[in-house]
Amino acid sequence: QIAIRMTAPAPVARAEDLLPPPAVAILRVLADGEPAAFAYGMALRLQAYDNQPGISIPFARLDYGTVTAWLDAMLGLDARSQYPMLMASHLYAQVLGNPDKQRQMAEFVYRKFLEAPDQRWPWLAHVTIMAKHRLRDLRLAIRYADAIRDHARGPDVPPWARQMHIFLREDVGEVESARALLGGLLDSGSVTDPHELRFLVERLEAMGGVENSANTSKPRQ
Repeated sequence: QIAIRMTAPAPVARAEDLLPPPAVAILRVLADGEPAAFAYGMALRLQAYDNQPGISIPFARLDYGTVTAWLDAMLGLDARSQYPMLMASHLYAQVLGNPDKQRQMAEFVYRKFLEAPDQRWPWLAHVTIMAKHRLRDLRLAIRYADAIRDHARGPDVPPWARQMHIFLREDVGEVESARALLGGLLDSGSVTDPHELRFLVERLEAMGGVENSANTSKPRQ
């Protein structure tokens, strides 16, 4: 047995070994009243295909259609869990050298964000930054940032997340649009924090648009 063990080839992981998950209805029966715990167990099983003792499957070799099916099933069991969104945005969306798979995972995060914007905005904000810096696709980043602006309206959503679309438009060369949006934001009176006001006024001044807003001459105290 020792000789066989020593001469046996190293174990090889195959990406195709990851099969699609069962239907959510079946998973609910299998969960036996503990959907959150069962969904977490599914997450651990999914990760086991990526990183096993002595075996590693590069994310780029995985079938992302199957991966998103697993993540979707986890959220179907436990919609409050943030772990599948974290895996999608911080693990699978970060695969290097494969922009198609990065985009596929970013779109998954976007679709799931729309189902619960006030809870899932951090993950879309992350892929917004990824779209800008990794994919170098400012139009895609603006699309995601616009979604945060339009849908994430809860009290726990920070102003910087709702304002990302303005500065992305400045980056893409739409200075006039960015100036108008920023001036409108300041005029609306929705920004009350003095430090935030000062920062936004300075950005508007840098764009040459301070005259567009009557309320930007001095931050509210």
